[in-house]
Amino acid sequence: MKSKFHFKFEDFKVYQKAMDFGEVVHQQTKDFPKEERFELTSQFRRAGDSIALNIAEGSAGTDKQFHNYLGNAYHSLHECVACSTKAVRRNYISQEENEANREHLVEMVKMISGLRASIFKRISK
Repeated sequence: MKSKFHFKFEDFKVYQKAMDFGEVVHQQTKDFPKEERFELTSQFRRAGDSIALNIAEGSAGTDKQFHNYLGNAYHSLHECVACSTKAVRRNYISQEENEANREHLVEMVKMISGLRASIFKRISK
């Protein structure tokens, strides 16, 4: 879905992957039991979406602000690990789906860590 109006954060590969992951989480949680609607379903969706949202929001600020927002995205990634683990333990998703989630999350953690390290070098000078 291309737009003629473009923002620089949309070029970040980690942002694109985070957007995709948010959609994966949304799809997976559609089948969660209704009693989880305001609990694990909501928590997992918010954490999954928060990754991309923090990257986008932080990119508009200073390097220091962006570094902090990437930290928030990093924390949301870890929250998604716990949510995915809860979901598989409750038999809402399969072990294969959990492994795929974890693979996406590990990849994004590495990307965010690398981006944060490069920003930290700039702000530490």
